[in-house]
Parts: sequence; structure tokens; C-alpha cells
Amino acid sequence: MEARAKLPAGKGIWPAFWMLGGDIDKVGWPLAGEIDIMEYVGREPHMAYATVHTTQTHGANANGNKMEFKNLEEGFHTFGALWTENKITFYVDNIEIHSFASDSKSPEIWPFNKPFYFILNCAVGGHFGGMEVDDSIFPQEYVVDYIKVYEIE
Repeated sequence: MEARAKLPAGKGIWPAFWMLGGDIDKVGWPLAGEIDIMEYVGREPHMAYATVHTTQTHGANANGNKMEFKNLEEGFHTFGALWTENKITFYVDNIEIHSFASDSKSPEIWPFNKPFYFILNCAVGGHFGGMEVDDSIFPQEYVVDYIKVYEIE
């Protein structure tokens, strides 16, 4: 799956393209699983995050990575994840930034073989986004050109 988007920028802004397990209302978080295909926090310019959250790896122990892209705040970029039965690999503009795999398929370690749904949002401030917000950056836009889900055989 992938999205092509133009990110808002500035201190305190926190756009994301992510997914939650469809059974979140039944089993709760983090057992439902979370796939953060892209998170950007304005307090760290040029950095794109990709992370998975499971019962075993969540919060401060989340399994993720961030990578610097000098022009991340300029124009449109493609954020994607190649999600197979055994591995999730994350990309920004076709550059791999993180992957997660596990031999265990227990729901606590690998809750990813079930339906998930997308969330695209732009938060302001918060624990991860940063408690300091530069009000002079507003208004902002998180512009999504497309979202694609496809199967590779």
C-alpha cells in the first residue's frame, strides 16, 4: 500500500499515514496491532518515521526507524509499505527505511495476518508531535494525491 502526499511542516505538526487492526474495538491496543507507514514530526525536520506496534513492541519499545530526507517538506512524496505474510517493509520514495519480520505468528508478536484499516491524520502537538507548537506556521495543509492498495504476485 502506498500514499502520495505533500506534508505540512513546522514545529508542532504531526501528519501520519497509518493502520490499525480491524479488531481494535474487541481486543484493544496494542494487541490489535498498529502499522505506522509514515509519521513526520515538525520538531525533527527532514525525518520520516516508520514503526510497528504490537503487544511485544509498543510505546517506548516500538519497532521502528527514522531516516532523513533533505527535501521531505518540499512537494509530493510516496510513502509505502510492502506487507507480506511474514514481513512488512517500509519505503519513502522507493527507499527502504525499515522492515519488521518475525518467525512467531502469535497475536502478541505478529498481529498482522488479519484485516487492518487506514488512518490519515494530522495532529498538532502531543507527546510524539512535540509539546511546543509554533502558531506562526498556520494554516497548514496535508495534501493527499492518492492512496493505493495493490497485490504483487
